[in-house]
Amino acid sequence: MKAMHLSSLWLRLVLALRRTNPVIAGATALALAVVVAMGFMFHALVDLDADYAAARRQAALPPPALGAVAAPPPSADQNLAQFYGALGERATVDRQLKTLFALAEKNGLALRQGEYRAAQDRAGRFHTYQITLPVTGRYAAIWQFGFDALRALPHASLDDVGFRRDAIGSETVEARLRLTLYLSATPGVPQ
Repeated sequence: MKAMHLSSLWLRLVLALRRTNPVIAGATALALAVVVAMGFMFHALVDLDADYAAARRQAALPPPALGAVAAPPPSADQNLAQFYGALGERATVDRQLKTLFALAEKNGLALRQGEYRAAQDRAGRFHTYQITLPVTGRYAAIWQFGFDALRALPHASLDDVGFRRDAIGSETVEARLRLTLYLSATPGVPQ
């Protein structure tokens, strides 16, 4: 019964639209669209006025009181002491290398023969130990190894990473990572 009532209403609407002049129907539709647009604009204006009023109230408030005064920046001597305190111990390089090898194994990487070079920065009074590791594994695992190494050895830097893939579809990537360990012979004390 309802479907028949709706279909008869639809038929009456279609017949009424066919009987009207197209110019008058277009003008009516345009006027209706203008009224709807003006309603939306009025609503947007009311929202904008409310936002402006809230901004004016916020601007009228006094600025927050400065409760805590910022600490003065550290002195050069304090910075230098912190630098030397962050250096790793030169005597434990073998343990640090074992940590790197364990992290590589944890990430499923195959390590080949690496290159190791010790040096001393006389001006900075610290030692460096540069490690170049050729590794093979998945791309994500290699990056994870790099991040894990930097977390485990905070006195290390990841200086260079180079990738090479033999075939486009290959999941295995060959990479060359160059890390530098910054070390002190006596931790926390410049030499």
